[in-house]
Amino acid sequence: MAYFQSKPTAGRHFLQIPGPSNVPDRVLRAMDNPTMDHRGPDFGLMGKAVLEKVKAVFKTKSHVVIYPASGTGAWEAALVNTLSPGDRVLMCETGWFAHLWHEMATRLQIVPDYIRTDWRRGADVAAIEAKLREDKAHAIKAVCVVHNETSTGCTSRIDEVRKAMDAAGHPALLLVDTISSLGSIDYRHDEWGVDVTISGSQKGLMLPPGLSFNAVSAKALKATETAKLPRAFWDWKPMIASNATGYFPYTPATNMLYALDTALDMLLAEGLDNVFARHDRHAEATRRAVRHWGFEVQCADPRHYSSALTAVRLPEGHSANALRGTILEKFNMSLGNGLGQLNDRVFRIGHLGDFGDLQLVGTLGGVEMGLRAAGIPHKSGGAQAAMEYLSGNA
Repeated sequence: MAYFQSKPTAGRHFLQIPGPSNVPDRVLRAMDNPTMDHRGPDFGLMGKAVLEKVKAVFKTKSHVVIYPASGTGAWEAALVNTLSPGDRVLMCETGWFAHLWHEMATRLQIVPDYIRTDWRRGADVAAIEAKLREDKAHAIKAVCVVHNETSTGCTSRIDEVRKAMDAAGHPALLLVDTISSLGSIDYRHDEWGVDVTISGSQKGLMLPPGLSFNAVSAKALKATETAKLPRAFWDWKPMIASNATGYFPYTPATNMLYALDTALDMLLAEGLDNVFARHDRHAEATRRAVRHWGFEVQCADPRHYSSALTAVRLPEGHSANALRGTILEKFNMSLGNGLGQLNDRVFRIGHLGDFGDLQLVGTLGGVEMGLRAAGIPHKSGGAQAAMEYLSGNA
């Protein structure tokens, strides 16, 4: 069976979770090419081209390592290549994915200092600076921040985190998760002094799940010389050595690399600044619809609004999961569920990746019809409010 659908439904399924995002037909067709000999000369040429092009999206001149894995694998690679058992790291609990990264660090015998938040804003920059100033012995070896918290729709200001680290005069590495922001929200690995940037293929890069990435600074590469956490599959050094000629030390996800090559061409042809402006515009249109309906967005600080997704808080006494179920059953659209402490409290609208105005209008129309069908009190016309914004800001 080419595609499993438990209930046959006419029309296109709207996949509006905040990742995996919709894969463009052009990218799917690229994956459809015959598998290449990954030790042959043509693969080396393609590998070198892809490894060079991907640097533009991270805005780096340094190495970008590509793994056949999900973003979780890239988290682990960032930690095991730079740290040793018992090392302290500073993490900020901005939401569910920051929590999971913290959990992984603990299982790897890393010792996190954890800055708690209310899950309604990005990383607490002042608290990060204060913690680093207190650490006179420089026992903290890394600061780990999720750039765009997919569970909350809050984006941390990585430029400000770097300024706080510099103001504290602290030598810790800066590790940043961009799994749901790369290719959707402006990000600058080199300019912001990031040491390891972590990402995945299935969101702003417009690919299926299956590839993950580490962009690696010279300082992070130096840290591998003293890092003592076990690593084999995740080791950067054999990857970087093989990548110099376009190859990989083990069998790569060949057809996913075809897809990545095509997706990078699409992003660079549109222009990254245009891609980011498109995402900003769709996010603002979505927030206008949400406010018109009479609801709150989960992100309470406008400086931390996400351009990749919007998490919507329903009024007390109403189930976000039931609403999502109604929308899926009646209108063939998937929305993101609330995670962790936000389970059944919020639903999440993904507006990232290969996404245009008409898809957004259809998405918001589906939400509004779902609100009506579920009997959730709201002010009708949210989709219209978004359309007015979009038509006035083409």
